Amino acid sequence: MVVLSKPAIEQFSYTRNNKPTSTLFTQIPLVDLSKPDSKHQIIKACEELGFFKVINHGVPMESMSLLESEATRFFGLPLCEKQKTGQPEPYGYGNRRIGEHGDVGWVEYLLLTTSQDPNLHRFQGFRLALSNYMKSVKKMACEILETMADGLKIQPRNVLSKLLMDEESDSIFRVNHYPPCPHVQPVNANDSNSNGDVIGFGEHTDPQIISVLRSNNTSGLQISLRDGTWISVPPDQNSFFINVGDSLQVMTNGRFKSVKHRVVTNSEKSRLSMIYFGGPPLSEKIAPLPSLMRGDQQSLYKEFTWFEYKKSAYNSRLADNRLIHFEKTAAS
Repeated sequence: MVVLSKPAIEQFSYTRNNKPTSTLFTQIPLVDLSKPDSKHQIIKACEELGFFKVINHGVPMESMSLLESEATRFFGLPLCEKQKTGQPEPYGYGNRRIGEHGDVGWVEYLLLTTSQDPNLHRFQGFRLALSNYMKSVKKMACEILETMADGLKIQPRNVLSKLLMDEESDSIFRVNHYPPCPHVQPVNANDSNSNGDVIGFGEHTDPQIISVLRSNNTSGLQISLRDGTWISVPPDQNSFFINVGDSLQVMTNGRFKSVKHRVVTNSEKSRLSMIYFGGPPLSEKIAPLPSLMRGDQQSLYKEFTWFEYKKSAYNSRLADNRLIHFEKTAAS
């Protein structure tokens, strides 16, 4: 369980929106990776929503179930045992506190690097399951990026996937556990824009190139539409969900949009999610791909390295628009 000081609930944020939250599940773009036209579906989904679900992904169900089982076992351990992951901050085990700037959530998590030994020597079953799972998910992520390049008519087709395959790739892996949270009333009962849901993980976009999410069969994930309306994503433990990240938005010069998303708590069931964040090497320069620039089209963003953007992102609050500092103005 998440260890929290009392009174626990009062420390957390509630959903408050200028736009309503749809409690009904909404149709999410579905991409069958085994179909020849999947590249067109991916491009459309990235342009319209920045988010889609994939099936026939090639990741063995046994691998998915085993990691979920090991993660569930890990989060069921006493706090003192979970803290023995041996990872330097910000990696390793954490709870409630998200980042260094005041964001909190009804969540405990394990944040790990993927480019080196996860250092889970005390948890050999978890370590082995994680290693096998990450290999399959990384392969699938690269396949999606290459299919995406085909759809964008970019050459070479590994222009995006090679950033994840690079030995210096700064990719990370995160496992989030959201324990059941009792339903509570809004802090301000007169606030018509609040439905009383406690935030498990606050609204944000992912800074990397691509995020690959898989969760157990528990609801909670929500994404924001372009008009600001939040919609609930139907859980599907057999499929994966793909997020466009900030870096990919820049590389496509805004053609793709990184999707804003959040997690609200469930009052009855635990939610477990596993996310692979595909990132480039720290020294990689991020800028719109020349092959996607048409005619006299101008870049919307200043060139920056992934290290510069990562540093800026980690020095911000979750809900901040991180790309605003790297956007070109008319005068620049």
